[in-house]
Amino acid sequence: MSDSVASLRHKIASAGELESVVRTMKAMAASSIGQYENAVHSLDDYYRTVQLGLTACFLQDKSTTAGARAKQMDAGVIGAVVFGTDQGLVGQFNEVMVEYVANTLEKLPGKKNVWAVGERIESRLADARLLPAEGFILPNSISAITPLVGQILIEMESQLEKGAISLVYLFHNRPQSGAIYTPVSQRLLPLDEAWRHKLAEQPWPTGNLPEVIAGGTATLQALIREYLFVSLFRACAESLASENASRLAAMQRAEKNIDELQEDLNRTFYRLRQSGIDEELFDVVSGFEALTGP
Repeated sequence: MSDSVASLRHKIASAGELESVVRTMKAMAASSIGQYENAVHSLDDYYRTVQLGLTACFLQDKSTTAGARAKQMDAGVIGAVVFGTDQGLVGQFNEVMVEYVANTLEKLPGKKNVWAVGERIESRLADARLLPAEGFILPNSISAITPLVGQILIEMESQLEKGAISLVYLFHNRPQSGAIYTPVSQRLLPLDEAWRHKLAEQPWPTGNLPEVIAGGTATLQALIREYLFVSLFRACAESLASENASRLAAMQRAEKNIDELQEDLNRTFYRLRQSGIDEELFDVVSGFEALTGP
């Protein structure tokens, strides 16, 4: 019986240590979520400013085009940028994304050229017969997102100039209220007439119409670069926020399970200890009665 009590003591101590680790990981996940969500929110105003700049360019010169990349291209090789995770304790994060990517690309005509952001999702895509043509290292901080976006933009530009791709889609998980995350997609390129017309139709927020100074073409090209950069940066930040939200939820479930386990172990421990005390008292009483018997 003493071995059982000792074993329970060890299990209770181990559960306490594990709970401490879980609480630390939960705090880290919550902190990371805040950083990435703040990054996404900070981009909203800038993204809106870039959109207004593009609207101003299109309103001033109805004949302005977005250059070669703005040509209407409804068919050809599709480039897909897929954001995943290389960290554990995130449930089916990569699996859900791969399934969504496979189902979405299956409905689109033409060949597919997949770029995986993250080693683990790269292997998952290969298992789903979506062989990644290029892989990128997943950033582990806000400061590392900008270099990644630069690498993706360089690769996209190279493939577009060579005519290897004609369309580009972004796939990533986005945090949702009331849920952990949901997979979403966005057509990033081409910046065609439909995209241009949609921006040109947006109402200007003031009564004074805008005027582009120092040449509309140069300004438009600069705004397009910023539009692509912000779109990729936000997709990556939302994916990382979703990853940490999934990890936070997993840690919360683990903490609840550990609390329930500790309660069960403590009940069993006290029951066994009380049973041992009762047996010892019974032996003492029995011995006393035997010594003082008639």
